[in-house]
Amino acid sequence: MKKVVYEEFGDPVAVLQVVEAESQPLEVGQARVEVLRAPINPSDLIQIAGNYGVRPPLPAVAGNEGIGRVTEVNGAGVEVGQLVLVPAGAGTWVTEIVAGIHQLVPMPEGDVDQLCMMMVNPATAQLLLTEYVDLKPGDWIIQSAANSAVGGYIVQLAKARGVNVVNVVRRDSAVEDVKALGGDVVLVDGPDLAAEVKKATGAKMKLAIDAVAGATAGRLADTLERGGTLVNYGGMSNEPSALGAAALIFNDIVVRGFWLVLWFEKASRDERMAVYGALTAAVAKGELHAPIDKVFTLEEVTEAARYSWAGSRKGKVLMAPNGI
Repeated sequence: MKKVVYEEFGDPVAVLQVVEAESQPLEVGQARVEVLRAPINPSDLIQIAGNYGVRPPLPAVAGNEGIGRVTEVNGAGVEVGQLVLVPAGAGTWVTEIVAGIHQLVPMPEGDVDQLCMMMVNPATAQLLLTEYVDLKPGDWIIQSAANSAVGGYIVQLAKARGVNVVNVVRRDSAVEDVKALGGDVVLVDGPDLAAEVKKATGAKMKLAIDAVAGATAGRLADTLERGGTLVNYGGMSNEPSALGAAALIFNDIVVRGFWLVLWFEKASRDERMAVYGALTAAVAKGELHAPIDKVFTLEEVTEAARYSWAGSRKGKVLMAPNGI
């Protein structure tokens, strides 16, 4: 088998390498999965750089989600040939994974490019929309980084529920991409964001979803109704969240943080299956979709990391460990 590893934290372009290793024999209750697709998420690159919330022990295998096909089984619960999501954080930029059968999430046959991304971004979007505020049709929410993968899923999931979204991006060139996904109100971030939101919607926001932090977090907070909620799930600006005292004191907003890893730790198997079952059905029906920019082979991982790290893409970047 082959796998992408890093022996030190640093620039992914510099520290990632492809190595060969012996295939791991199966123990009772395990299955072998041939990995077909694995996305490159920003969190993957941040983790490799050593700046993520969790640092894996080194040397580490890169990649945190993916989809594959079962090729060998030692136990009951899954069949050879079954398409499955591999366990989150398992090190997915590999040609094959050995995992506990109970850790695999069976998937229907479908577009592996779309299905390989189910574990992280769609689930994050779904939970951000459902875990903190009881949103009703007609409610307004606002999100930063609307042109990100999570942002795109939020646009689609919110629209399906009749929830209105103000989509905030950081550059003019991203506006049309968000509109193409169904974003009705798309604004470029800036000091007058709260006034622009009021002008565009005439409404106060019930929920603000932030992946940028810095000054953006404060501007999103200023759009909230009294008692509204701001949820932060990322820090793309690499700056502390700058929340104004007025929003906290006089508007009594609630500030929460979201990390999918913590949700996995608390959620029951039934809760996990309910989330992924709903998302998978939406993908299968064509109701949930993420644009794909480019697919790289395992041997092209250095170029794939460079391409992903550079930004300004038109969609997700995927790895195809066993060939495209």
